[in-house]
Amino acid sequence: MPLLSVIVPVYNEAKTVRQIIEKIHAVNIDKEIIIVDNCSTDGTRKILSELRYDNLKVIYHSSNRGKGSSCMTGLDNATGEYVIIQDADLEYDPDDYLVLFDAIRNGSADMVLGARFFKGYRGLLMHVAGNRFLTFMINFLFGAKLNDYATCYKLARRETFNSFKLKTTGFDIEVEIICKALLRKLRLKEVHVSYHPRPYNEGKKIRVNDAFWAVLAMLKYRILGGNI
Repeated sequence: MPLLSVIVPVYNEAKTVRQIIEKIHAVNIDKEIIIVDNCSTDGTRKILSELRYDNLKVIYHSSNRGKGSSCMTGLDNATGEYVIIQDADLEYDPDDYLVLFDAIRNGSADMVLGARFFKGYRGLLMHVAGNRFLTFMINFLFGAKLNDYATCYKLARRETFNSFKLKTTGFDIEVEIICKALLRKLRLKEVHVSYHPRPYNEGKKIRVNDAFWAVLAMLKYRILGGNI
């Protein structure tokens, strides 16, 4: 059993997918890499078919089911003691896995989050404002003190992720994970990670309407609590 399962949801990332897999593979940690391609149409699948690593699993969805579905498929196929989700767009640096592990292995946290904004907000103004607002909302609703709830980097034991019984198929999988962690009173710890935001013309996918659905999801988890 590997120490870490790295789940990589992929959709139309032909420009970056080879590079991100190379960077993940280079991290000095015992791991498996699970790529879930969400029916890419830009040549990503051809690139994935050419990759050759002994610790690599590539799973192809037959239709575009959303990021959340890709994460759940990855979890279903993971065997590592710990799990982390990695976007394929080079915004996050896999070298930070070691920083996250240092934070979780001392026993002071059940889940470690890679917070992007301890040293100031970066990126598109719309996303900066949106993240501030959504993080404020989740802190207000759940009595938390998070800096960056929507970070891609969430490191926890595989059994912790499986216990959430995740259902969300879209980008608001991030909301579901954090809300369920807060509802269960898990110990969350944030550590600073590097972040290199990309603009829309380079393939950024999240949109303004995703923030609307995120707020609705937060309210749903707050009101229904453990009944979902």
